[in-house]
Formats: sequence, structure tokens, C-alpha cells
Amino acid sequence: MTLQGAVHSFDTSIGVDGPGTRFVAFLAGCPLRCRYCHSPDTWYRRSGTPMTVDELMAEVSRYERFIKISGGGVTLSGGEPLHQPRFAEAFLRACKARGLHTALDTSGFLGDRAPDTLLDAVDLVLLDIKSWDPATYRRVTGTGEIAPTLRFGRRLATLGKPVWVRFVLVPGLTDDIDNVRGIAGYVAGLPSVERVEVLPFHRLGQHKYEAIGLDFPLRDTLPPSPDAVEAARDAFRAHGLTVT
Repeated sequence: MTLQGAVHSFDTSIGVDGPGTRFVAFLAGCPLRCRYCHSPDTWYRRSGTPMTVDELMAEVSRYERFIKISGGGVTLSGGEPLHQPRFAEAFLRACKARGLHTALDTSGFLGDRAPDTLLDAVDLVLLDIKSWDPATYRRVTGTGEIAPTLRFGRRLATLGKPVWVRFVLVPGLTDDIDNVRGIAGYVAGLPSVERVEVLPFHRLGQHKYEAIGLDFPLRDTLPPSPDAVEAARDAFRAHGLTVT
């Protein structure tokens, strides 16, 4: 039986989802329900279109020349791409066979599902660390524990896999300074982390909730102030980390 994945959509980006111009494929399905999620339409696998690796690679080929010229590549995102580990591995391997740089955008919550053979096909991991404090993590995600993400991060470090850490700063939710410092201390212990991105919360995805009949949990939350963002970045810089 031909392997198929549930592909929600695909797009291109520049300098956001990895270096250079990127072809970004979004897989459908995610076990988390993050309060600030800007893509609730990717939560369920049924929202995706069944596609084979060859079909998705045909879409990649349309942009391949521009991707290579820019020093870019392909980023597999979601949803949560490790929700479909077999398809993710097959697609990433196909990209590597074409000489394309590959990035995996993940929360790490399902990191135990990623075999070393999958990670062998990944050049860069974009690791989204939701929070450090366990209670805050549950408030953010609606479920689960931070331990799987931390375990995955340590595994990536052991493998020497380049990592960009992402952290979303949400006023009244993730911005407690002890929470930020906890993440910073953990990340400082991962030698393969190349940079940390502190991402200010925004409400640009609110219309997606309305379109599918859901309330946006943070509709009354304002973006963090520039000073608050800089304070969070300073907490990471204090550990000698490169921050953007």
C-alpha cells in the first residue's frame, strides 16, 4: 500500500522557517491545543489532503531552483509533523536525495516517535519550547508535560543536530521571568543550539478560530511591550545564547 500523509497546505517563506527561501509543508494533526496557536485548522488529521511523497515532491520541484539559489531548503511543519512520523521521514529523505536542506518544525512533545533514521534526514530542528514551569506548560498546551520536549532537546544535542529554539512570549501566560529563565538555563546546556527566537504573541490567527466556529482563548490579550520582549531576550543572552 502506498504511503500517504495528511497534508494541510504548503507555502513559501524567506528567513522565517529556516535559512534562505523555504518550501514549507504543513502536515495535519497535533496533540496539543496551545492557547496562542495561530493555525487551529491544522489540529485534526482529517483536515488534511491525502498525498503521497511523490505528489508532495512534485510541488517542491516547482520551487527547487529558487530554493537552491537562495541557500534555502524545505521545512516540514504543522500541526505537528511528528504526528505522522513515517510520512515525515519518507518526505525528508526524498528532499535530502534531491540535495535540499531540510528543517523540522516541532514542539518536541512527540519526539520519542522520531527514530534516528528520521533525524538523520534533518539538517536543522526548529524546537518550540512552550514553557519551563510544568503548570504553565499545561495552561499553554491544554495537556501533557514538558518532559518529552526536554528529553528530545537533550537527544538532539547528543546527536549534534543544529537547533533553533523558539519561545512565544505571551503576557500573563508565559512571561513570568522565572519561567523564561528556566528555559534559558535549560537551552544553555544544549551545545547544538545555534540561536533562540523570542516571538512576541500576536492575534493574527484569530480569524481562523472564527471561521471554524471556535472562540480564540486569548482574544483579550495584548501583544507584549517592546521592553518586555527585550527583557526576555536578555534572560537568554545572560546565558551566552545568540538571540533574535
